[in-house]
Amino acid sequence: MLISKRLLSLAFACATLAATTGCAVNQATASLTPGADLSKVKSVYVVKLPQDSRGVDELIKKDLAKRGYQVDGGAEQTPPYKSDAVVTYIDKWMWDITMYMLELTITVRDPANFPMATGNSLHTSLTRKSPEEMVDEVLTNIHNAKK
Repeated sequence: MLISKRLLSLAFACATLAATTGCAVNQATASLTPGADLSKVKSVYVVKLPQDSRGVDELIKKDLAKRGYQVDGGAEQTPPYKSDAVVTYIDKWMWDITMYMLELTITVRDPANFPMATGNSLHTSLTRKSPEEMVDEVLTNIHNAKK
């Protein structure tokens, strides 16, 4: 009887520890390169990652168009680009019952490919967001960083 109470207490403590540590992480940041002026950006070229099979580039293009930018996209080109800005991204995915986007980093670059602004969103399984929500979160934070 004494052993089973101790075992039960230990199991409860382990379950509580597992439920409260490391699983619920979220982070959203953005920074603007000193001297960069995103208010002059009217047209954007979104570079599609060759390994992107989930259409993250399309989600970014759709969100930027909704914000009023003239948007084009495709494969990486040799700078300078013909648009006011170039958008690149890195998406990381994780498996937890289903695949979900763990992290998204978006970088806005000038036509010569120099970084102007960067935004990042990280959501682990318990705070996960849809890819559309993560794109919106990162682009909103980049937009707000310029103010």
